[in-house]
Amino acid sequence: MNLRERKKQRTRDALLRAALELFATRGYEETTVDDIAAAADVSQRTFFRYFAGKEETALFVPRLAEDVVVDALRARPPSEPPLEALRRAVLESWDAIHEAVAELVPIELHLRVYRVIESTPALLAVHLRRAAELEERLAGIVAEREGLDLDADARPRIVVALFGGVIRVTERLWSTGEDLTVEGLRELTAAYLDQVGPALAGNWRPGRSP
Repeated sequence: MNLRERKKQRTRDALLRAALELFATRGYEETTVDDIAAAADVSQRTFFRYFAGKEETALFVPRLAEDVVVDALRARPPSEPPLEALRRAVLESWDAIHEAVAELVPIELHLRVYRVIESTPALLAVHLRRAAELEERLAGIVAEREGLDLDADARPRIVVALFGGVIRVTERLWSTGEDLTVEGLRELTAAYLDQVGPALAGNWRPGRSP
């Protein structure tokens, strides 16, 4: 990376951090692009060289995490069943995601903004739409791994939708709970993913015969 590229990256990172700090302290709706540019000591015009709008800054880090998970799923051994491959792709991506996020912003700030996303209707709507797009990407990878036609076989989309639902449940519980650490989210996610198999296969009522 040459000097010019490093300078551009520093400006982008400064804008991103300024935006997230303002969202976490002031609120998303109460923060303007002008506020972000001023906090980073650049012009509004400079802001728009790097980001399409403040929405992009709010969701920049979650998008980065999504890309890490996609790459991790592609790297899973072909012999793993789909749900296990998805589970391991997420749980074994934690360290890589942590490192990628920490290069941009403090983890504590990222977690605070995550709560802002969950509590801001406009951001949550975009986040959920992006989650649906991510599920489609993952379903395509699962179909490719299994040698299936995604449009002719519903199973890849079904298993990814199930997986995505579990992730959404853990995100919501974590964001409204008391343990707002990365490890807390990791443990909650692992615990819920570990329950998928038993929940699908087991009898839930004590004493009921198969």
